[in-house]
Amino acid sequence: MTVRTLVVEDDPVIAAAHAEFVSRVDGFSVAGIVHRGSEAWDFVATHEVDLVLLDFYLPDMTGLDVCRGLRSRGYLVDIIAVTSARDVRVVRSVVAYGVVQYLLKPFTFAAFKDKLQRYADFRTHLDGHDLEAAQQDVDRALDALRGTASAAVPKGMSESTLTAVVDVLRATPAGVTAHQLSEQLGMARVTARRYLEHLAGASLVDREPRYGRTGRPENVYRWRRHG
Repeated sequence: MTVRTLVVEDDPVIAAAHAEFVSRVDGFSVAGIVHRGSEAWDFVATHEVDLVLLDFYLPDMTGLDVCRGLRSRGYLVDIIAVTSARDVRVVRSVVAYGVVQYLLKPFTFAAFKDKLQRYADFRTHLDGHDLEAAQQDVDRALDALRGTASAAVPKGMSESTLTAVVDVLRATPAGVTAHQLSEQLGMARVTARRYLEHLAGASLVDREPRYGRTGRPENVYRWRRHG
């Protein structure tokens, strides 16, 4: 079984990164990449798609609108929300439209892979039955979706600190240096730089050098404005 996956993400760089992640998970293939909600509808209408990785902040509509449109058109593809939206009301709404997993940015490849593998397990449990499944089969399928990654952030980092770093970046459009971040969060500069470099490596922040009076460059990190 190969899960044909459509990536829906408005930022081309992030979209390409997600597509690369998909291609690195056994049993998954990239069916296509689109950057707008309306393009997602058109693509599903003309291509074989099993799974949609859906950004929730698109130029023409919200991810919830995309979900509604897919269902109203009769497309029963499964959906994994890949977004920074943490609003509980949004989470509750998307579940009603067939979102089987919710992956919050920022995330590592390990967390991404875990979600896809659990989704594959979910399909395997249900695809093994023609028309009817026993209670234990349904329970096993749903249990496969409920698991969480054991390594959501790299070793030596904490999820709470990573979230705090992201919150500072999102609240500071001009960007921050490792020194500024270390002062705001009360951590060592080397630790702040490690978190910032992790986010840069995940293509979630832009990094550019800024030259000071001494002539020595200091990197400024800015959160990318994507979903």
